[in-house]
Amino acid sequence: MIDNGLMHTVFARLDEPPALAAVGIGVHGPAGRVDEFELPELWQLHLYGYDADLTVAGTHHAIRPGRISLIPPGTRSRYAYRGRSEHLYVHLRMATTGIPRSVPVIQDAGPESAALKARLLQGLNAWPNTPARATAEVWAALWRVAELAPPRGGSGPVDSGQPSHPAVAAAAALIEARLAEPLTVPGIARTVGISHNHLTRLFRSATGETVVGYIRARRMERARHFLLATTMSIPAIAVSVGIPDLQAFNKACRHELGAAPRAVRAAQSVR
Repeated sequence: MIDNGLMHTVFARLDEPPALAAVGIGVHGPAGRVDEFELPELWQLHLYGYDADLTVAGTHHAIRPGRISLIPPGTRSRYAYRGRSEHLYVHLRMATTGIPRSVPVIQDAGPESAALKARLLQGLNAWPNTPARATAEVWAALWRVAELAPPRGGSGPVDSGQPSHPAVAAAAALIEARLAEPLTVPGIARTVGISHNHLTRLFRSATGETVVGYIRARRMERARHFLLATTMSIPAIAVSVGIPDLQAFNKACRHELGAAPRAVRAAQSVR
């Protein structure tokens, strides 16, 4: 979970929603100026509105209003308060599979602070009577937290898992929104405002693959999801991922997923 010897950053996996254990407002300071504790099995997400000092696994961090921290399970934390201190908190279990994203233990949310506070308050209002809504709000907040810091060079998808160039990010978002529609590289390039050749070069530089290859991979990933997680008919899935010709869809599944659509679905049912 930690990417260096000092506790400055952690690896968080956000491809699946977290399991919430508690959401609330912590009130500290009046009963004592120092708290020291750890949660053996739970992550801690805190959004602060006060000044204090935080030591995480021996590494010191300054707490300021608008800063947010993410502390992994089994990590000893020491808070030194300067008076009455309230913060929004979430205790949660995070997924153990998926792309690990490097996230600072504590960082300044800056202009995102208000949006994060709103998300966490929505989660608090929903908890525990509507746990699915609370989970959705906290999950969205975690993604915002993970994307606050710009990706650091040389670490690839571990940092963000997303294309970094604005035109590439816009193209990827367009592809995701229109997977069910016919897509062409020139059409995507026109929509994002650059030339066909420029988009091709940028996309390969940012993702390591062609635009066409990226579209194919996203279509097949969505097809896999529909085959394994839904009861949608195979013709409906084919249409929903932009390959309405069943013969072409079957061929694409065999090539990209290793089996025909029915076989992919059947393999899930016997697990």
